[in-house]
Amino acid sequence: MDVGIVSYGAYLPRYRIAPQEIGRVWGSDGEAMSRNLLIFSKSVPSPDEDVITISIEAARNMMRRCDVDPRDIGAIYVGSESHPYAVKPTGTVVAEAIEASPNLTVADYEFACKAGTAAIQTCMGLVGSGMVRYGVAIGADTSQGAPGDALEYSASAGGAAYLIGAEKVVARINRTCSFTTDTPDFWRREGQCYPSHGGRFTGEPAYFKHIMTAAKNLLDAMGTKPSDYQHAVFHQPNGKFPVRVAKQLGFSEKQIEAGLLTPFIGNTYSGAVPLGLASVLDIAKPGDRIFAVAYGSGAGSDAFDITVTDEILNLRRDAAPSVKDLVEKKKFLDYATYAKYRGKIRMKGGAE
Repeated sequence: MDVGIVSYGAYLPRYRIAPQEIGRVWGSDGEAMSRNLLIFSKSVPSPDEDVITISIEAARNMMRRCDVDPRDIGAIYVGSESHPYAVKPTGTVVAEAIEASPNLTVADYEFACKAGTAAIQTCMGLVGSGMVRYGVAIGADTSQGAPGDALEYSASAGGAAYLIGAEKVVARINRTCSFTTDTPDFWRREGQCYPSHGGRFTGEPAYFKHIMTAAKNLLDAMGTKPSDYQHAVFHQPNGKFPVRVAKQLGFSEKQIEAGLLTPFIGNTYSGAVPLGLASVLDIAKPGDRIFAVAYGSGAGSDAFDITVTDEILNLRRDAAPSVKDLVEKKKFLDYATYAKYRGKIRMKGGAE
């Protein structure tokens, strides 16, 4: 049974803030941070936006592109590290919003920035086994960064949704594999507002080791080489890491161009690879081969070998905004408004 992507949808908040504006407030060189991270702006959710609203918008855009009856969806998994409720699922609200049947299984996933791709793998298994006809996998975040911390220059918001099935597949997932270790490069305990990170430790042995290993394992399993793919998408905590890891693996900058979004919207965490893949699917042609590797701190990577099918020509891609449209629709904020929107101004005792 060929299992893969039947439809997809994306969503990005329209607000942005530039690194220079953040640096201006904290007395740091925002221009240097922009160059070091290769980030020119990052997306900012408005006060009424969270992982639930982002997931709903992405899922609705996904459904607009296809003729699938939402009552045929048997599973919904939402991957994020910023679910608005500690005890209350995000996925149930998404299910109601897209009018799915209540006869389905729903769960929220968390694995730092790769929870969305873990959701895709779960849906693949359920569809492939015949347990469900369609599954929805969503990766979305409104990521956090402490005021003045390096993360504040990159942590952003956005997400993408994928309808996984075995009928009218527009992009067949040929194979997926993962690599996982206990590498504590990034963490946030219950009740803490902002995460902690291991500084340069997040590059090696965290990001690069896991991306490289998962990628090489998939290339070996498929018997392929980088030149066999038209597009490649790697997790992008900043603009430089995916360029560097692509080069180390043998991929060209042209191959990663369509999916490299972080310079324009920042690090959307669980939404990073799903959004990058959606950006590629916006322009993909039948026969195009896509290599995608997600990374989540803690730590692990999910790698995917994907082939675009002729069915992509029947998908109503113009029925929902493209990722490029969403990136280009923007309004810049000053730091005070950004801090207000993100709840960074807190009263004594920690209350907002």
